[in-house]
Amino acid sequence: MATQPSIVESGSGQRVQIRLAASVDAAQIASVLRESFIEYRASYTPEGFAATTPTIEEVQSRMEEGPVWVTLLDGSVVGTVAAVERGEDLYVRGMAVLPAARGSGVGQLLLREIEDYAATRGYRRLVLSTTPFLHSAIRLYERFGFLRSEEGARDLKGTPLFTMVKNLRQAQ
Repeated sequence: MATQPSIVESGSGQRVQIRLAASVDAAQIASVLRESFIEYRASYTPEGFAATTPTIEEVQSRMEEGPVWVTLLDGSVVGTVAAVERGEDLYVRGMAVLPAARGSGVGQLLLREIEDYAATRGYRRLVLSTTPFLHSAIRLYERFGFLRSEEGARDLKGTPLFTMVKNLRQAQ
C-alpha cells in the first residue's frame, strides 16, 4: 500500500495530514494510543488496558494485518486508526486522538478516511467495539452514522464492551 498523504482542513481550520502509517511510525502510534487512553485506565481491567494500548511490536503486528493510518498536525502524530478485514466487514480498531487534538475534527477525518477506504473496496459495513465509558468517542461514532448492535463481544479481558456498526451498502 502506498503511503500517499492527503492534506485536509480540520473542523478547527487547521491543516491535518492523513496518511497510511509505515513501520517507522509504530512507536508514535503506540504512544498516541497510550496517551489517549491513560485518563481512562482506572475504568479498564489491567489486561483490557494493555490490549487497548499495544506495544510497539504489537502495533507493527497490526500493520501486517491491515491498514493503519496516522494524522499529523505540525508534523506530529496526533491521531491513529487501524482496520482489519472480517469477511465483508471492515473492523475498525485502535482509534485514538491525543487529548490536546480532540475537538479539532481529527476523529471525524479519520473515520471519513477509513469509510472511503472501505467503500472503494466494496466492504458491506464498518464494525467497531468500544467501552461504555468512552462517552465522547461514542457520540462521535453516532454522529458518523454508527448504531449500537447486539453482535460482538461483551467484554475485553474483563472490561465492558459493545459493538457499533455502520452499513455502507446493501447486502446483495
